[in-house]
Amino acid sequence: MPVSAKTATKLREAMARLLAGEPLHTDGALTEENLAREAHVSHATVHRADDILAEWNIKVARPVLRTPGEVTRDEAIAQLRKQLPEAKAAITQLNGRLDALATVTANLDHENQALKKHDSGRRLAPLPSAD
Repeated sequence: MPVSAKTATKLREAMARLLAGEPLHTDGALTEENLAREAHVSHATVHRADDILAEWNIKVARPVLRTPGEVTRDEAIAQLRKQLPEAKAAITQLNGRLDALATVTANLDHENQALKKHDSGRRLAPLPSAD
């Protein structure tokens, strides 16, 4: 189903503004989504306008460049993704140590309780001092 003449005009005007670097309603990135936003139509409408979309794809045959903020964000994400496996390994190791310490503590407590129960009838004498 092709688009109406009015919609085609809106899309062509939006395309001209975006390609000229003079957007009114978007950040100016040369994307189909921005073409739709600039023309105040849905993304589906852009895809129904086959001839206009083909013209757009010819004129915007270069990769979409990222803004400096997007580049910085993507680099930070990549760095964090590299650090993630190392952090997970450290957490796993520390959890293992924590489990081992909990087991040792529970065993010592159990032994301590058993010794107290066993020696409850005895009188304890202080150890002689080393003096």
